[in-house]
Amino acid sequence: MSPFLLFAEFFKIGLFAIGGGYATLPFLYEMAGKYDWLSAEMIGDSLAVAQSLPGAIGGNLAAYMGFRWAVFSGYAGGFGGFIAALGLVSPSIIIIVIIARILNAFKESKIVASLFAGFRPAGAGLLSAAAFGAIAIALYNPAAETLTAMLRWRECVLFAVLFFLVYKFKKHPVVYIAIAGAAGVILGL
Repeated sequence: MSPFLLFAEFFKIGLFAIGGGYATLPFLYEMAGKYDWLSAEMIGDSLAVAQSLPGAIGGNLAAYMGFRWAVFSGYAGGFGGFIAALGLVSPSIIIIVIIARILNAFKESKIVASLFAGFRPAGAGLLSAAAFGAIAIALYNPAAETLTAMLRWRECVLFAVLFFLVYKFKKHPVVYIAIAGAAGVILGL
């Protein structure tokens, strides 16, 4: 894969991932099926890292995936991270510049209002697919040989406990990230 193809792949993701960083996950899973430098397991690990870093999750994921591509392809890691992140954000920048110039002329148009109303369910669908995909990677092991080993029990218990804590106590997300990280180290996840 060339740097141009890496840019093009992440440009496509940035163009169609409506709804934010989590909406990039279905596209990343598709990439994992096409390229040998990326796997679904790696996406799950990258998501965990991207969520705990400051900044946009989509940008963090793109930079990390680009870094992994560069290391796999023999380039400097930072180069790949820059190319992937630039590819991801370029469509948004281009579209925002175009829309800002023409939106004032069409802000009362019913077609434009309908178009934006149609984006909402598309974004919700992409976010839902991403959430279910992340949960499946974290809690399900398709490579397991027995039926009982397919479910990652320790991770399921940790997921249930953290879900309850988030729902019940509503503390800052950093608290739950720290708890999950400590539990992962203690349990050897």
